[in-house]
Amino acid sequence: MTAITETSSESSTVTLKPARGQWLLAPGVIWMVLFLVLPMLMMLYVSFWTQTTFKIEPKLTLQSWITFFTSDTYLGALWTTVRIWLTVLLATVLVGYPAALFVGLFIKNKTLSTVLLVLCVIPFWTSFLIRVLAWRPMLGKEGAINMILMKIGIITQPIEVLLFSELSVVIGMTQIYCVFMVGPIAFMLGRIDPSIIEAAEDLGASFWRIFRTIILPLSMPGVVVGAIFVSVMVLGEFATSAALSGRKVNLLGNIIVTQVGSLKWAFAAVAGVVLTVLMGAVVAALLRVVDLKKEL
Repeated sequence: MTAITETSSESSTVTLKPARGQWLLAPGVIWMVLFLVLPMLMMLYVSFWTQTTFKIEPKLTLQSWITFFTSDTYLGALWTTVRIWLTVLLATVLVGYPAALFVGLFIKNKTLSTVLLVLCVIPFWTSFLIRVLAWRPMLGKEGAINMILMKIGIITQPIEVLLFSELSVVIGMTQIYCVFMVGPIAFMLGRIDPSIIEAAEDLGASFWRIFRTIILPLSMPGVVVGAIFVSVMVLGEFATSAALSGRKVNLLGNIIVTQVGSLKWAFAAVAGVVLTVLMGAVVAALLRVVDLKKEL
């Protein structure tokens, strides 16, 4: 009888453990519901309110949605946001992958590779606006880039398109967010077993074949993680475009800031919902490229 009691007691203890473990999720779930789910639902609800010139009323209407999707200005801002996101994403991959390859694979000294990664993070020790505005004297007509190009004879007249244009926005965002691509890729490259590459070299494989069949596939989770970081931040941008384009380039983030400043909350909520859906679709598409749960 005692043995049966002890067995039943142990089994009850075992069955209670998962329930106790689930309670550990409660703080995180509550935090996400209060500060993510509820604000997003409220933003969706406000997007259907009636917006007048000077006030907003909780009368449900589709007017703000109709205005957004029938206006060339706002649809143009949406297309500009997507175009700049794709351009910056491609640029960060092209610039960040070789840097990550050098740090994560060719540098054998782990201390040195860590120091190099820290150097990539040093610009983040300064203000975001300082890093953005620092590009103005670099890209201006009399800026450092034009002066260097004229000194070495590549151009005879300053290139005006370098500043206050979409190109300047892409350059600024690429420099600011490139480190978020370098870090995850370098981490994945550092996990590759060197003996695999050595075996491929012993079998006569060229570097490009090793890169195509071994290095690139094994580093894809890092590329996807970096792409998610860059995508979320670029899609939500508004400060870089305003500072480097002279407000000539309007992104969805700029539309939201402008509408909030004009007290047009319903229309700002519409733009916010569209931007949130766009981010969610981009992240979902990137997560389908590789199974991060299996790879990481």
